[in-house]
This record gives sequence, C-alpha cells and structure tokens, in this order.
Amino acid sequence: MIPLELLGFLHLGIVDVLDIVVVAIVIYVVFRWLKGSSAMNILIAILALLAIRFVASAMNMKLLSTLLDAVINVGAIALIVIFQPEIRQFLSRLGRRRGGWLDRLLGRKGEDLGAQASKEIVQACRDMAESRTGALIVILHKNALEDVIESGDRIDADIRSRLIENIFVKDSPLHDGAIIIGGGRIIAARCTLPITERKDLPAKYGMRHKSAVGLTERSDADVIVVSEQRGTISFVRDGEIFPIAGMNELKLKLEPQKEKE
Repeated sequence: MIPLELLGFLHLGIVDVLDIVVVAIVIYVVFRWLKGSSAMNILIAILALLAIRFVASAMNMKLLSTLLDAVINVGAIALIVIFQPEIRQFLSRLGRRRGGWLDRLLGRKGEDLGAQASKEIVQACRDMAESRTGALIVILHKNALEDVIESGDRIDADIRSRLIENIFVKDSPLHDGAIIIGGGRIIAARCTLPITERKDLPAKYGMRHKSAVGLTERSDADVIVVSEQRGTISFVRDGEIFPIAGMNELKLKLEPQKEKE
C-alpha cells in the first residue's frame, strides 16, 4: 500500500496547476504533430519510461530510479539525433507560419502575385501539362530563400507563359530544377530544392514532388509541379500535395491567402 505521504503532491497551488496545464498542452501538441509517423512509437516508449521513473521515485526504489536516470540522461542526447528531421521540420513550421508572431515581430509582409502574373502561370501550366513537359515553379511569399536562388541562375524576367514554357523544354539549358517567382518577376531558374525526408509519400510521386514537399516543409513558399510522366498538375503548400483537377482550381490556389492569427 502506498503511504499517504506520497500523495502530498495533490496539494496544488496556482503555479502547480499552470505547470501541469502547460505540460499537458505540450504533450498534446507533440502527439498531434507525430501522429501517424514512425516516431510515435518511440515517443510512447519514452513517456512509459518517464512514468516508471516517477513511480519508482515515489516508492523510493533507489536502484531502479538510478538506472532509469542513467537511461534518460543518455537518451536525451540520442533523442536529438533520432528526432532530428522532426525537430527541424517543427522549427521550420514555427518560422514559416503565415501571419504568425515571428512575421509580426520582424515586420515581414507577404508577396502577392497579381492577376496578370497568375494568369500567365496558369496558362503555362495548362500548356505544359498538355505537352507533358515537367516543371517546378516556386512562388515566394515572406521567406526570401536566397540560398535556393543562389543555387541556380538569376534571370530577373517578366512573368510570361511563353518564357516559362521555353525554360522547361528539354532542349533548354535551364530546364533542370525549379524557377523562382517573387516580387512580380521570375527571379531565377535551374534552382535546386531540398528533398523531403518523408517516407510516406505515394510511389507515384517522383523527385519533383519530393523536392516541392521538401521546400514547402522548410519555408512558406508554394510550389506548382507539372508531371512529365502523367501530364498532371499538383499544388504543394506546407508539405502537403494537392492534385489540381482544373485550371480554375489552380487559379484559386494562387489567390492571396488570408493570414492566420
């Protein structure tokens, strides 16, 4: 039988209640974030160890407590390695959230395409899908992505459908990689995008889609993918792929988004 002294922690103050609420919220956010991922099982095992450690300490099981303390201390370093992709993705989401606290703090404002630019992009995507010309079109918002721009060739050109199509034809020296659009201009072409580390993407998605997911996981940019094999169009935002059924749907995706508070 557990001594009554061990139940002393039930005498809670305001700070204790606040502490419990904050921890509960953090656990909920982490569970929601990792739900469905391979890291979920690891998280459950970690929480189980912490629960056993708490019980062992409450029951004054010194040997077990010491052993678990050693495992937890070493495991803390291992967790950083194990969860490195997830941690990087989480921190990137904090920085790229549209209209979030970081944008307000830094005074960053997003860039909108404008009606004419959107029309030219939609026309180019329609033509390239019909001719099965593969393409990657990155549309910048608040994140400048200078490292991505510098990986390609700066061109600083007007947004025109014919120019976009000519960039991506197979004979063009600029057709490999992505074009970057921002500030109402085509900033660069032949740019290299980061590849996602996700393993749950359907097999039908190739390197273009994986590159688009990788970039949108790390920034607030949107990416349009035209599949060379299937002649389909996909819109990628926040690491999620949205198949486009028609040009009106693509046009709606390109419209300015309301900022999230």
